[in-house]
Amino acid sequence: MAQAVSELSVQVSWGEIRGKVWGSDHGHPVLCLHGWADNCGTFNTLIPLLPKECRYLAVDLAGHGLSSHRPPGVFYSFPAYVADVRRVADALQLKKFTIIGHSMGADIAGMFSALYPEMVDALIFLDAYGFLPTDSREISKVMRQGIDEMHQFETKTEEKRRVYTYEKAVERSLAANPTLSKESVNILLERGLVQVEGAGFVFSRDLRVNFKNIMRISVEQSLEMQSRIQASVLVVLSEGGFDRIFSETAQKKFSSTLLQCFRDRNHTVVTVAGGHHVHLNNPEAVAPFVSEFLQTKVLSQSDNREHKNTSNL
Repeated sequence: MAQAVSELSVQVSWGEIRGKVWGSDHGHPVLCLHGWADNCGTFNTLIPLLPKECRYLAVDLAGHGLSSHRPPGVFYSFPAYVADVRRVADALQLKKFTIIGHSMGADIAGMFSALYPEMVDALIFLDAYGFLPTDSREISKVMRQGIDEMHQFETKTEEKRRVYTYEKAVERSLAANPTLSKESVNILLERGLVQVEGAGFVFSRDLRVNFKNIMRISVEQSLEMQSRIQASVLVVLSEGGFDRIFSETAQKKFSSTLLQCFRDRNHTVVTVAGGHHVHLNNPEAVAPFVSEFLQTKVLSQSDNREHKNTSNL
């Protein structure tokens, strides 16, 4: 029997955060956070393969998918996204929940779990390390670049958004992200395009999400935050994903350090065949690890607590 799927809308001061919900209202809450420039459709193929005892809440992050763009002059940054997770959790009355994050969504999940460890019982990172450190010598340079990009955007004359045929939008998406299959692109474009009457389609995401994230943290700060996470952690890497992208850069050293610290704290790190979007392109490769983790670290723990409470009556 297929899970019930419904649309989600959480009101915020600048508009709404939209998303999709799979499963029963009584299921254990699992918040799903997508990667940069994607939307909650990235979980469409994975969630149906996961335990039905959970309620999966996948959101379009601000400026992505069908969610509202941030107000003029406001930057897109990890702390701002973390604040949005807190807003969503409060609106949905989530006291303790699990987070699945892909890529940027995993970095948001890692930071949220470090700041609010009492609210997160388990963390699943899909082709990400939970934090994305920047070389401390590069932080000022990256911050300046992001501020300059915003300044140039605000001072140039208003440009009309480019209109595409659906076929051209697919073509552009495939060229921009070769790790996506055509089927996966079609899924993401369900929420990634807005139809312009009589003209074609425009991409729904805010152009400002392309600017450099000005809020950067060093590897030392990342490790300090990582140490504050109390949740059980599963890291699912892909052979053709970030690990290969970073193979010749300083970032590789940072990622190795983060992963080793997860292992030292008895968290689980696994690698599967596939690219950065393997969870969407080939969810069968990822689902067994995620399902087992949810069963052993979340659902069985919940059953044990319920059994203990019943025994004490």
